[in-house]
Amino acid sequence: MPIPGNEPGGPWRVALVDDDTGVLRSLSRMLSLCGYEVTTFTSAADFLTSIDQAPPPPEIAVVDLRMPETDGLTLQSLLSERGVRIPMVFLSGHGDVATSVRAIRAGAVDFLEKPCDETALLASLERAADVARRDRETRKHRQELGERVAKLTRREREVFHWVVTGRLNKQIAAALGTTEKTIKVHRARVMTKMNADSIADLVRMFDQLGEPTLARDDDTPPRPQRAQRAVAQQLRRPDAAAGNPT
Repeated sequence: MPIPGNEPGGPWRVALVDDDTGVLRSLSRMLSLCGYEVTTFTSAADFLTSIDQAPPPPEIAVVDLRMPETDGLTLQSLLSERGVRIPMVFLSGHGDVATSVRAIRAGAVDFLEKPCDETALLASLERAADVARRDRETRKHRQELGERVAKLTRREREVFHWVVTGRLNKQIAAALGTTEKTIKVHRARVMTKMNADSIADLVRMFDQLGEPTLARDDDTPPRPQRAQRAVAQQLRRPDAAAGNPT
């Protein structure tokens, strides 16, 4: 079993959420000795507050199923509504098949009955770490893409937007009010700065980044109706019918 502290991105950040302070002390001590970076919370409300006020969130959560006010399943649902993805391991002294199935279907990694032994818990945490590892790699990749996008000029961002929609250079030129030659230059710069080998690479990067990441406060996004009219006018020109499809 891999040692948590030897992970490339540092030890896994694990949150323990349980209204039983004795359980928290015991699990915290055990997991800390195993190399995890542990934080403890005595309620789901405290855990949610910590995520709102002190990002980044933990990468794995061990959550008691039955807690006053907000139980484990409700906490799982609230995190999903906020778009927070954290692999969860549920603990319960009152588990049943229906509840465990519901938790697993909602994305829980495992469901253990209290008291659980160290071996079973560590095995569940390793499965959760597999999910967290993929999430960590995804976040790293998105950060790298964001750094590349930050190097693009405003016009290069506009060209990026148009290229991933499948527009030809002459169509983009018509939409942006410039020449096809200029668009070819911008397009080449976008490919270089984004480290893309093909248009397919650019499309995948665009999907991974999402439109909000590409937009900046000083950007003026293309107006679709005006741009479409410009493209239509360009394509109606006599020389467009026999033009080079670049």
